[in-house]
Amino acid sequence: MRADITYHWAKDHLRIDLGDRTDTRIKIFYWIELFFTVALATVFMAQAFPLKQQWIHWFTVTGAGVLYILAAVRFLSRISQREQLILTPHHFTIVRRSLITRDVQHYQWRYMGPLHYLGKDQKTDHPLKGISFDYFGFETNEHFIQNLHRDGSMYFHYHNCPVRFGRFVYSWHAEEIVSMMKLYMGNELQLGAEWKRMVQEQEWD
Repeated sequence: MRADITYHWAKDHLRIDLGDRTDTRIKIFYWIELFFTVALATVFMAQAFPLKQQWIHWFTVTGAGVLYILAAVRFLSRISQREQLILTPHHFTIVRRSLITRDVQHYQWRYMGPLHYLGKDQKTDHPLKGISFDYFGFETNEHFIQNLHRDGSMYFHYHNCPVRFGRFVYSWHAEEIVSMMKLYMGNELQLGAEWKRMVQEQEWD
């Protein structure tokens, strides 16, 4: 996983490229899912040959082809996910892109609430947590699945609706990002109370 976050200063904007922040275990999961889907499609394809006049054979071949395409598109889209943050005097823009898709969302500063750091989502502890015979790894898997579906570690409210961003951005990265944002926006950048606590905890460390 590339942990470097790059900052591009321009005359009229600041662009923050969060880079490749996908956890290595998540990437392994993506590869396993791809291989499983391709193997399943290959089994279907092998069962359809030799091709005959029966509609079931052609239907199977078509289904296998669709599985191949879906597996490739899903894998490429997820493995190449990137996030960029673009700050201008009037807007905060979040750009999410991959090899296949590109999503751009603009937010006006005047309608944005304070910026918060969520960190890891709170979860209900598994009943086997702390028990030495958790052979099946339920607790570990719950953490893993939780990370898999994370929408972002940072958020703000826009017209009373939460907007999350910064997937797999840890606290020390978040503090660096906020420092750069404050250099650009000054006191116009509103921050939640937890930022002060995070800085104090780091000073104690």
